[in-house]
Order: sequence, then structure tokens, then C-alpha cells
Amino acid sequence: MYTFHVLSLPHTVASTEYVSCAYTQKVVKFCKMMKDRGHTVYLYAHENSTAVCDRLIPVTNDQVLIDTYGEYDWRHNQFKHNVSDNAQKTFNANTIKALKDTKSAGDFLLCFWGYGHKEVADAHQDLISVEPGIGYHTGLFAPYRVFESYSVRDIAYERMKWGNPGWYDSIIPNYFDPTDFEYREEKEDYFLYLGRLVEIKGIHIAIQATQRAGVKLKIAGQGDYERDFGKVPEHVEIVGFADAEKRKSLMAGAKALFVPSYYVEPFGGVMVEAFFSGTPVISSDWGSFAENNLHGKTGYRCRTMEQFVWATKNIENIKPQNCREWAENFSLESIALMYEEFFQMVKLAQTPEGWYSENPEREELNWMIKKYPGK
Repeated sequence: MYTFHVLSLPHTVASTEYVSCAYTQKVVKFCKMMKDRGHTVYLYAHENSTAVCDRLIPVTNDQVLIDTYGEYDWRHNQFKHNVSDNAQKTFNANTIKALKDTKSAGDFLLCFWGYGHKEVADAHQDLISVEPGIGYHTGLFAPYRVFESYSVRDIAYERMKWGNPGWYDSIIPNYFDPTDFEYREEKEDYFLYLGRLVEIKGIHIAIQATQRAGVKLKIAGQGDYERDFGKVPEHVEIVGFADAEKRKSLMAGAKALFVPSYYVEPFGGVMVEAFFSGTPVISSDWGSFAENNLHGKTGYRCRTMEQFVWATKNIENIKPQNCREWAENFSLESIALMYEEFFQMVKLAQTPEGWYSENPEREELNWMIKKYPGK
């Protein structure tokens, strides 16, 4: 069993209330996933955090956030943050101090906010620093790294100008608690867009495709549609910020989820949330979608408006059961095994034999095997 010192985000609270922040939810679910497996989890986070752990070490609070960002509605607007701001500096300073009393040499230090946590890692070099959920392309610093998709890893290699891959650089997708979702085969009469209300997420593609197909679209997420895009089309309903329960209901009832991101999506966790709900996904055809949206099985990957419209009109070809079966590959139970294999590799790397270390307890090498729907 391992001891993990989990560093949360300086500008949020590690709780399910912050469901719109993917990195915060990584922290929350990682803590539960590893504590359920019997590992020791220390969480360094906002004092109101509710993530499951052996011990919460409060290193920030509401007053720090107000002093840094003022009082604003993060449910409606996007989160404010900067790796050089007061919230980040306070978080790091308090964490560096707290670790002196909680750590043992050789424990894992998990830097979920990437470069924002480098100061902490530099101050505690007797710990094994890991960036455990990389969805960014630059600023990587830890000696051990976990990327959330192959596409984000390869882009990071190029932007960081790394000539050769690292043997310990692993691909472990995002992870989800199946109990957070409602599986439903009978769908309601609408399609869904759930995400930030910004052009780069392809919101206008979802609107245009559903309009051409003659179907209804519900839009949920952070942002002000009328301010940024103008009048709401007649076939569109703006439902605003979706908390955990509202998100659960919207996902379960939708005929399909649109995720037509313009950019190379590092992962797109909303896609897997839809799969757990038995809801197909209509996505663009790059980034993690090419890895995780099984074309013709869990949804469709599209490149032209004609394809998006066809996918919308023919979404009944996708079986909800296939979506749910594929989603099980991303459950806490499944992904925990991948992380344990990774941490075991890293621990063995600390021995005198290093990369050549043997594992006499190995009985299988199944950590990257996925189960495909219908098999």
C-alpha cells in the first residue's frame, strides 16, 4: 500500500459541488478511488473540501479566495485562476509547511495542478513527485507523468521539444463513479450540449446540426449565451449551470450528447459521463474522441455539417447498452488498477536496479486491456 499526498486546486473546493471543474473532480474521485483500495490519502485543499480521505489538511479558505478574486458567481462564469496569484501562493506556502509534519521520505506527492504545484515539489524533493492527470501541453516538470490521452501526450512532447518518450510516461484516462449517473434506455425528445458556452467547444455546430435535423437542443454550462451569441434559436433551450443532480438527469434523458470541440480535446470527460448514462455521443474526430468515442458503436465522429446532421437523424442506430458497457472501462474500479500498476513501476524505479527491477509478485499484465461492447 502507498501513501499519497494529494494537492488539490488553489482556486476551488474539493467537492462534487464543483462539478464543472474537471481537475477538481479528478482530485475528488482519485481520493475516493485510492482510499477504497486501502491506500493512505492526505488531501491538501480548501478547508470546506468534502473529498474522501484519511486526513484533510486545510491550506486555504473562502477569505483567501475572496481576497484574490473578489466575490463572483463561478457557476455562471468561468473560474478565475493564475499560477502566480495570491490564492496559488498561499496554497503553496501553507502546503510546504504542512508537509513537514505529515510526510515520510518516499511517499508520493501528486501535483494535480501541474506547474502550479512545482514550488511544493521543489521544496520536498525526498517525495516522489508525479503529475497524475495531465491534460495540458506545456509546463510539465515532474519526473513521473500520467497523461489522460495519447493525443495530449504527443502534443506535449512536441511543444516541450522532447526528442524521446519517457518509459514511465503512462496513459491513464479520466475516471468516474458509476453511481453518479442514471442509466436510461428510453430517451426524451431532446439532444444535449453540456460544457462551457464558448465557440471553441463547437456550440454553434450543435445548434446548426440540430436545427437542420429538425430536433430540440438543450444547452447547459457556464456562460451567458445571449451576451456572447445573441438571440436564442427557437429550437434551443438554455438550462444554465448544471449541478451534479441536474447533470445526471440531463445526461440520462438526452438522445445524444454533442461534443464537437474545435480544438484537440485532451479528454472530454463529459463524453464518458454520457456513456455511463447510456447516451451516445456525436463528436469531432480528433484528440481523445478518436481514442474513446467508438464510431458506430458509442456514437459518431464527424468532420462536416452533413455528417453531423446525418448522425443526429440516425442516432437510434447506437445502442445505449453499448455505451454503458464501454463506459465501464473508465470506472473507478477499472482505472484504480491502471494507477496501481503505474505507481508500482515508479516505486521499482527507486531501487538500485531501476528500470531493470523485477516484480516477483506479477501474475498478469492486463492493465491496458479494455473491454469492448458486445464482446
